[in-house]
Order: sequence, then structure tokens, then C-alpha cells
Amino acid sequence: MPRLHRVACCTASFALLLWLFAGVGCGSSASMKTSGSGGTGSGGSGASSQNCPTVKLAEAAPQPFPTAPPLPPPTPGSSAFGSVCVPTPAGGASVTSPMSMTAVASLTQAPIEYMRVYIDGVADYFTFYNQFTALFWMPAGTHNIEVLATDANGNNVSTSFSVNVTGAGSPTVSGIQNIPNWEPCSALYAPGTPRAGQICAAGIGNAVSTMTEGVSNPSLSGSSAHFTLGGPTGYSNELYTMSLGGGDSPTHFVYDFYIMVDNPGAVQALEFDVNQTINDTRWTWGTECNFNGNYPNVGEWDVWNGAPDTGWQKTSAPCPTFPANQWNHIVWTFERVGQQVHYISLQVNSNTYPLDLYYAAQQDWSMGQINVAFQMDGNVNQTPYNAWLDKVNLTVQ
Repeated sequence: MPRLHRVACCTASFALLLWLFAGVGCGSSASMKTSGSGGTGSGGSGASSQNCPTVKLAEAAPQPFPTAPPLPPPTPGSSAFGSVCVPTPAGGASVTSPMSMTAVASLTQAPIEYMRVYIDGVADYFTFYNQFTALFWMPAGTHNIEVLATDANGNNVSTSFSVNVTGAGSPTVSGIQNIPNWEPCSALYAPGTPRAGQICAAGIGNAVSTMTEGVSNPSLSGSSAHFTLGGPTGYSNELYTMSLGGGDSPTHFVYDFYIMVDNPGAVQALEFDVNQTINDTRWTWGTECNFNGNYPNVGEWDVWNGAPDTGWQKTSAPCPTFPANQWNHIVWTFERVGQQVHYISLQVNSNTYPLDLYYAAQQDWSMGQINVAFQMDGNVNQTPYNAWLDKVNLTVQ
């Protein structure tokens, strides 16, 4: 069965809203865990935060694929259509990168369509929700931040402020498998979601899949994420995406994680992705262990080419079927080079494969983010299987 060409990876995730906003009023700060002595993304210091109105969390209604971000961005400020409030960081604050930012849109005339964040005029972040907390990567120096909210009638409101980035904090976002509420989708986005009916994980049918976090056994860290896949239709897939934030300055990424499966004979393929979108271009480092490839006589690792009418490309790295119920350590090293993605190397347990592969970025993608994703693909019989992820870290530099 040939694998279907799909648009690799997804949209803004609800996860950070629930994890970082839960129990946090709009006038409070929140931050994502990064490794190192700091322990958090910087929310800033040296300036006073503002108190924001309490706004009920809301997601946009189904809509066509979003249009490209306007450049330069409009700067309408507050108006009769509403306002945008940023409780943290405060304007003029000194921060380290990545910076944790919380923003909320108060709209008066129509529901939310989406929110965008511009750093120095570059569209770096997108969400379908009316509030968010996320991480933003910036180089040292003074930067202008604009948060723009668009309602369902196309009306814009915004707020702008500056921050002073004094240096870099920890470059690694750690324990990503513990962030709750990764965004799931099967062949198409589900009814009622902003991208309802649009392609997601592709495949023949809709998989039946679950994700459970905080699993102590099996686990290496004491807290793994457990995934299941099944369903009535062969060759059905499920994709899980976690949005971390945004930024146009990072160019190097290391995706480091452990994976285990219980029934490797049921697996068609396992996919692991990193995405960075800037303005209307998306750099997708899409990778998959294709258990049913034919390099030679074993499975192979494939990588994603974002050029039109291309998709998955074979590599020289073998990926034989994983042993059942054993942890496998995977480390991908990536780079963004101009309008290309660069697959530098792959480490699988004790074996390292230098790849040095360059492929095109994807044009006309309007939803800015830095995110990671994991996809389970079903075989011809959609034989059920389980997978576990642990120690999922992304280093962003």
C-alpha cells in the first residue's frame, strides 16, 4: 500500500492553554519548563505587569485555511471591536530567550478567528484561540512585539510593546511528553474544529486512538506518554501535535526522545516531526521509521520534502522493526538553511547516520509556530498496538 501524500503536521495546539493557563488569571504569569538551572522560559523583570480582564477561553469556528499574514502587520490598537492585553512580560521588561508570553483578546463584535504574534514585523506565531501562553525565541537586543487578534468579521485589534533580551536561557524544552492535551487528528480534522474537514494525518479511514500522560510504568523518567492505535479501517493514522511557541531567529534543532512499541508487527510507520513557520513559509523536518520500507531488505528512515508533488524521500539509514517492549533512543539533528530544510544526522541507540540531506521548505503556509509532532500509522489490517514516548526534548538555537 503506497503511503498517501499529506500535509505533514498541524495547527496551533490547545495544550499550552490548558497547561499554562489553567488556574492562572489573566493578570498572572505562567511559563513552560525548559531544562537547566533557570527551569522556565523568562517572563521578564524590571517592569510592571498589567492586569487584564477575565475572558472565557474560546476557539474559532470552522473556517477555510487561513490567509497569509499581512506584512507589514496592521497596528489598529484597541477600538470598538475590542482589545488585546499582555499581562506578561511587561512592556520594556528585560527577558531571556526563550521568553514566556501570555496574551488575551477581548472581542466585542464577533468571535475569535485567530491571533498572531509579530516579532520585529515578522509573523512568528498563530493560534485559533482567543488567549495563549507560549515561548518566543529572540536574539539579544531590543525587540518590538505585536499581538494581533482578528475576529470572525475580519476586524483587527492589537497591542505592541518592546522587550530587551539580555541573553539566552536554556535552549532545551524538556519533558514535552508531559505537556497535557496534545492536539490529535486522524485522516481529516474533526467536525467543529477550526480546520474541520481539511487533511491532517491522511490514511484511508479514521483511526481509534488515545494518549495518556504521566504513565509511571513503563517509563524511563517516571512519566511517559502512552499512545494506542486501532480502528475499523486498514491504513488509518493518528497525528498528535504540540505547539511550543515561535520565533524566526532559531536555525538549529535537536529532537531527542525515547520510543517503545509493544506489537511492532502491527506498525506501518512511526513519524516524528519538528516544524518552524515564519511569515508564510513552513520548514518541516518530517521523519518516519517506515517499518515496511525496502532499504535493502529491512525498513528505512524516510524524510519529508516540502516541494510540491514530492513528499517522503528514502534515506540511507535503515530502520528495521523495533524489538517489542524495548526503549529506542532517537536523536535527530536539523538545520534551517535559506528556503531549505537540512537533515544533518540521525542517531538510533548507539548508531549514528550522517545524512546531509537538503530539501525544500513548504510555501504558502500561514500558521506561524515552532512545534513537534508524533504520528502512528496503521497496517493493512489496522492491527491494534501501543506506543510510549519518554524524555522528549527539543533543543532550539
